[in-house]
Amino acid sequence: MLSIALAGKPNAGKSTFYTAATMADVDVANYPFTTIDANRGVSYVRTECPCLERDQRCNADDCEDGKRYVPIELLDVAGLVPGAHEGKGLGNQFLDELTNADVIVNVVDASGGTNEKGEPVDIGDHDPLEDIDFVEAEMDLWLAGIVERNWESVERKSRSPDFDIDDVLADMLSGFGASPTQIATVLRELDYPEDPIQWEDDHREELARLVRERTKPIVVAANKIDVAPEENVERLLELDKPVIPTTAEGELALRRAAEGGLVEYDPGDESLEIGGGVNDAQRDALEGLGETMAEWDGTGVQSALDYAVYELLEYVTAYPVEDASKWSDGSGNILPDAHLLPENSTPVDLAYAVHSDIGDGYLHAVDAKSGREVSDEYELEEGDVIKIVSAN
Repeated sequence: MLSIALAGKPNAGKSTFYTAATMADVDVANYPFTTIDANRGVSYVRTECPCLERDQRCNADDCEDGKRYVPIELLDVAGLVPGAHEGKGLGNQFLDELTNADVIVNVVDASGGTNEKGEPVDIGDHDPLEDIDFVEAEMDLWLAGIVERNWESVERKSRSPDFDIDDVLADMLSGFGASPTQIATVLRELDYPEDPIQWEDDHREELARLVRERTKPIVVAANKIDVAPEENVERLLELDKPVIPTTAEGELALRRAAEGGLVEYDPGDESLEIGGGVNDAQRDALEGLGETMAEWDGTGVQSALDYAVYELLEYVTAYPVEDASKWSDGSGNILPDAHLLPENSTPVDLAYAVHSDIGDGYLHAVDAKSGREVSDEYELEEGDVIKIVSAN
């Protein structure tokens, strides 16, 4: 399962975002370090289900009238403070938790109502743009410190006649989620001395930055847009970075209202429909939230998760079936499963995602939409429905 980590300084709204996205019970409070131990839960990314191409909607549990929700892991860790890479606050714990994440959502207080340490201040007193580079810099310096502490080992290995810096660095940084291919790509971009003994701190810091960018891409959730000065949000949107305007509190309120039957709303909808059982105060609050959603195309929580997976990671959703004509499994369930796979994945990769035995026995695959057999090298596209034929 893909893992998305929520990063950011304390009190930016990470735990509220997490609660809204998972509907799990966690501590949410207006003080730094509300989160001590990492929270792990299941959330979802949203895409269009292929059942929209048929006369009848599928009966999958994670499909709401053609809105398909595909599970991912969501991680909420302790807030980051200046000097976290040196262990300040809960820095080491925070950064260690990020090593297994595939992508990061940096939750920023767009209202400027919390300072760099996450302490409450008047709205607009703090510049939220400072919180963007801050998180990236702390991650880069933390990883550079790991490289520095292990560099003596690299120097020793460089004396071997079969030394290969690609292999050595890939081994060193495998725990950070860096693949050999990613390390090779980074080294092609980096100008560095051939002899590791001649590397300076600048070389190692640049290596860390490039590795972090490749292995931990970041989307910014500009949170608290319901109370943020509009100029703050606009300045964030002008950055040369992916920024999603977000109200985590608004999303949480909508999820709870939907559970209570007060509104019709599915995560990721750009609008809500208020039911008849609300009182005047609830109606006023929901109408105000509706205005915020109309201005920013929704609450942004679902959009941030979707952008992280489908845009930054460039994943696609594929649907394995047993019956290519009915798009069903052996029990007649239509489109029962959805798998997230990296761009350029093939039917063989999908077979292994279903089960290792299915992959080992792979024979061929059929595109259920066209009814035609596809090659083993066919690159899966978003929404493909594939019948895997396997000897196992």
